[in-house]
Amino acid sequence: MTTGQELLQELTLEAEVTRKFLERVPFEKADFKPKEKSESLGRLAIHVAEIIAWWKECIENNSLNFIDFEPKDIKSNDELLAYFDTLLAEAKESLSKVEDETLKQEWSMKYGDEILFTLPKKQVLRVFCMNHLVHHRSQLGVYLRLLDIPVPASYGPSADDENVILANDYKQMESDLR
Repeated sequence: MTTGQELLQELTLEAEVTRKFLERVPFEKADFKPKEKSESLGRLAIHVAEIIAWWKECIENNSLNFIDFEPKDIKSNDELLAYFDTLLAEAKESLSKVEDETLKQEWSMKYGDEILFTLPKKQVLRVFCMNHLVHHRSQLGVYLRLLDIPVPASYGPSADDENVILANDYKQMESDLR
């Protein structure tokens, strides 16, 4: 099994959980912020979805430049989920074909002419793409909790979905990761 195929398995599992979080985002409360310095709920949800695009960008290119980045203007939950699903399909396609040698190549994040960092693509996928996704998904869970919206289970039951993950679900996850 290639590294890309291993990462594809992990992304598939994380994407299932992430989609459950995105399904619950109430766009009628898109301007909600827990604190003034916080990102709005709508922007955070869009960011969680758009992180999936970085997988393909990392695999198929040698850098990503944020100088002209404009977040997608999404106004509904249906638009958000369609966006996420499209980006996920593209990421999965890239991961399914990437060769291990490609993942050893250097990749840079840029802002204009400034190079923010350069790392091997495999490390970018793990830290910048996967961990970044989980981090912001967790933030989204806090927003949902503050708005009294049931928080989906992630790596075990949440207080709202106590019976969602059963022994059979863990057995299936174990099987999926093999």
